Amino acid sequence: MPARIKLTQKKPLGILALIALQASCAMFFLVDLVADFAELGGGIFTDPHLMVEAAATLTLIAAIVIEVRMLAQLRAREARLVESLDMARAAVEEVIAVQFDDWSLSPSERDVAHFLVKGLSIAETAEMRGSAEGTVKAHLNAIYRKAGARNRAELMSNLIDAMMGAEIDGRAGRT
Repeated sequence: MPARIKLTQKKPLGILALIALQASCAMFFLVDLVADFAELGGGIFTDPHLMVEAAATLTLIAAIVIEVRMLAQLRAREARLVESLDMARAAVEEVIAVQFDDWSLSPSERDVAHFLVKGLSIAETAEMRGSAEGTVKAHLNAIYRKAGARNRAELMSNLIDAMMGAEIDGRAGRT
């Protein structure tokens, strides 16, 4: 089975740092507002400067709440997308495995066919398998013969057709 590639991005440290900075500013303004309120004996609503300061503080707090909610929604969406991608990857791998079964590929031919699907050259495939290029070419010829293809492009076309084919008996690509 091919190695899995982790597709998730780094944690949103920049946004979290910004939210933390905004929260510390909001806390500073809130403490200052409470001190001014205590100093004026509750006359905050008579001082226009303090009313503006109170409105700015409340707006900043509201913005923080909105940013945290949006960040949580984006992270949840990312998790759903990664899960969907994993399901799609598994479905593609299943279709390829079914097609390889239909072509009755040997384990060595399957190995070479996987490298072929990934786009590796004959030399790269030979290196990855630790075998000679002639051996890889022999496996490729057997794969092409069993798949009814003349070359890599036709083989890939057959696989793509199988992936796009209708599901009749629960196995993709069968008609």
